[in-house]
Amino acid sequence: MREVSIVGIGMIPVRKQYEKSLREMGAQVIRIAMEDAGIDKVDSLIVGNMLSDELQGQKHIATLIADEAGLIGIEALQVRAATATGAAALRMAYLSVASGDADTAIALGVEQMSIGQPTPALAKALDAKYEVAVGANLISRNADLMRLYINKYGMPENGLANFAINAHANAMHNSNALFHKEMTRESVMNSKIIHPPIRLMDCSPICDGAAAVILAPTDEARAYTSQPVHILASSVATDRFRVEDRVDPLMLAGARLSAIRASRRANVNREDVSLFEVHDAFSIMACLLLESIGYARRGEGWRLAEEKRIFQGGDIPIATMGGLKARGHPIGATALYQTCEIVLQLTERAGKNQIADPKIGLLQSVGGAASTVLTHIFGV
Repeated sequence: MREVSIVGIGMIPVRKQYEKSLREMGAQVIRIAMEDAGIDKVDSLIVGNMLSDELQGQKHIATLIADEAGLIGIEALQVRAATATGAAALRMAYLSVASGDADTAIALGVEQMSIGQPTPALAKALDAKYEVAVGANLISRNADLMRLYINKYGMPENGLANFAINAHANAMHNSNALFHKEMTRESVMNSKIIHPPIRLMDCSPICDGAAAVILAPTDEARAYTSQPVHILASSVATDRFRVEDRVDPLMLAGARLSAIRASRRANVNREDVSLFEVHDAFSIMACLLLESIGYARRGEGWRLAEEKRIFQGGDIPIATMGGLKARGHPIGATALYQTCEIVLQLTERAGKNQIADPKIGLLQSVGGAASTVLTHIFGV
């Protein structure tokens, strides 16, 4: 297997709604990423999208977008892993280059959630027979986890507030973020309850967006850019599909296993990590991920936020450009936005959001109620 690096990135701002079509959004970021890498052709395009057939009535979008971007004749495939779909696209593009099957590959994520009814479509990431059929969705599943956490560990009602406050503070300086509005503890706690105990400010928004990265073999990466970022590891692991079937629902076994595998492949300890782009679709999920991979003891992940250790300048900065909560969570594109943001951090191009002397970036992406978790580790 060859070592693989990121040699180009492309993003468009996350918005509540785009007038452009899905194919136009995808083609636009492909062009931006290819221009960044200084190339006019690629061998492979892997597209991450979860909802186009549900919301736009369109399947077969990888070839559709390749056609729109003028990439005729290349390999073009779509992949899915529920709400971790963008990370699945990154992993498949990575494996394509690592295996030698492609010399250049684009991992593209694109989602247009503003059309149709996204919440019931997203619920299909759960068990259709035993969860969706009785009214469960991703919000209610995360509310169940939050309620269980409060009951077990006695976390105060406002214990997760700093996750949203940190994300919104970081989004203020990210031109690609959906929200540019700072949050206070009062505004978080005064936001309406969506599904007890989850409040609006505990949730990421419905939105549109697209992002892409260009991958090439590491031993050729400097031919494309003077600042390549290396993919040190890519890993995926699963848990029992339904929360109720897990021995310990508050230990995300898929996240833990995926992180262990990636860390061993990269020969990286969690103490080496400079920043963690966490899957903060819900504040409780960010808290549980921090605990499950060992940044906090069980029942104390919320204290990392309370003590501002997740903030810029803390020992484990998260959501450094706004995260899913404030930059936005256009499902298929989310992990690609996070990857682009890690590239900006590691190459010290993150502007006012720049963390000091970054060396290693960690990305975790959650599919469904943490049934599937992908981990990527990046370095310079």
